[in-house]
Amino acid sequence: MARRKYRNQRHEPSTERSYQEYVFAAPAPQTSRDELMRLVRGGEDTFLELKVKLSNPEKIAQGIVALANTGGGQIVFGVNDNMRVEGVDDAEEVRDELVRICREGVVPAIFPYIDLVSFDSGRRIVALDVEGKRRPYRTRDGRFYVRIGAEKREASREELSALMDDARPVRYENIPAVGATLADIDEAHLWSFVREFEGDAYDYTAAGGYPTGEVLERDLLLATGGAGGLEPVPTIAGLLLFGQRERVAELLPRASVTATRFAGVTVQSPKIETVQLTGNLHMLFESTLRFVTRYCDLWDARPRSFSGGGRDGNGREDTGLIAARANYHRGAVCEAVANALIHRDLALRDQTTRLFIFDHSMEILNPRRTSGFAPPVLRSIRYGVPHRINPQVAALFTSPAYGLDLPHGGLPMLMREARLFAGRRPEVHAVNDEFRVRLHGA
Repeated sequence: MARRKYRNQRHEPSTERSYQEYVFAAPAPQTSRDELMRLVRGGEDTFLELKVKLSNPEKIAQGIVALANTGGGQIVFGVNDNMRVEGVDDAEEVRDELVRICREGVVPAIFPYIDLVSFDSGRRIVALDVEGKRRPYRTRDGRFYVRIGAEKREASREELSALMDDARPVRYENIPAVGATLADIDEAHLWSFVREFEGDAYDYTAAGGYPTGEVLERDLLLATGGAGGLEPVPTIAGLLLFGQRERVAELLPRASVTATRFAGVTVQSPKIETVQLTGNLHMLFESTLRFVTRYCDLWDARPRSFSGGGRDGNGREDTGLIAARANYHRGAVCEAVANALIHRDLALRDQTTRLFIFDHSMEILNPRRTSGFAPPVLRSIRYGVPHRINPQVAALFTSPAYGLDLPHGGLPMLMREARLFAGRRPEVHAVNDEFRVRLHGA
């Protein structure tokens, strides 16, 4: 009969702490010598590995990965296979090396609990407590391990598939919108989207009307909690995509866009106009573009020359508030706005998407946690590698049925077209929990 996991017998704090907090914060829960020896006497199993010493960091990393992928456990250093305590030569050095391995040799990094236990004989052992909260884990060279009994091995295809399936998180967009009801949904917009799939995905005759709640919950996965005769509650994604303007502004104030036109080239320049744009994503996209075209000219292709004679990109007379108007590629601007709306990090509070328009450039600043995002991911998205944090919102927003005329090609298209149009490469940065895109005007 398998033993209970040792880590479940300890008094654990409610918050996850780093190694430094664990070692230096007082008071901190520690493993007593009696508790540890009671664990060791049970011998190696799925949740415990015994090591005489730390001699091969690569194999230790594999063991840590195996424990983390199997649900967690402990590795005890200074105990041989016969469960006899031999101790380690330098417990502090072993501890520091384990911290390095957990941070640099395991992906994603693990911040473990580490106990140093001394005996009356002067011998010391080190106990590493591993938790697998962010499975699947892999070694730095991309290999996945699991632990079966007292042995570790590479995960099979089926085991890896199960780990990946378990790792699918409940994203912020799938959380029920607190305070929202079906009455907050713009049914005209929702059903114009659904009717585009009539005959393929949606059978109008079988539905017998307009069952908004059922379609949101069962077909689009944009509502939850409708079991037992209860009314479904729209999710964050459902409210963002199909919510009524006033209710989206009230329930999700962080989803707004702050647009500002500066009379100069920096944010220290005088402000000409600042507006707060609200509504669902369809409304936000259109209202943001209207603000842009109020001060800029958008072109589908670069003309041979810019007239500068008070005409916009469609040949109409310029009615802007100021004379200076920069020119931009329409597709690049549309992609930048769409990218900001659908990839906004909704978990970040007190931050909204901001649009700054200057005399010769425009900048979009979007909330996006930069921890683990830059710089490797920032380079990969330039090649079109997607890193969507709101995949459901992105899929429906970019669908032709949603009703927007969007460009195709993502960030690579934006970079290419904006550079060819203006002769200057757009600037893309991820810093201070913001994703920033600056487009230069021609």
